[in-house]
Amino acid sequence: MRQRRERAAEVIRIEAASIAGLEEHLDAGFDAAVELVLACQGQVILTGMGKAGLVGSKISATLASTGTPSFFLHPAEALHGDLGRVRGGDVVL
Repeated sequence: MRQRRERAAEVIRIEAASIAGLEEHLDAGFDAAVELVLACQGQVILTGMGKAGLVGSKISATLASTGTPSFFLHPAEALHGDLGRVRGGDVVL
């Protein structure tokens, strides 16, 4: 049991260091992305496949539940007709 707790503590330290290291990547690109989402006149559309799609779907649900119109668009479905859901004024992430 002790060995499992030690391993869990090690994983937490590694994850915490990784998260802390993200701070240096908050640059003008991040600011621009935030401004685009805040200024969005349409919907924020999230897209992605595989794990990125799962994350995008969750982000879309969170945005929608906090008052930002949003939906998830699977890229393969977009190529097969659903791209028509995207309108002027939307932001695609």
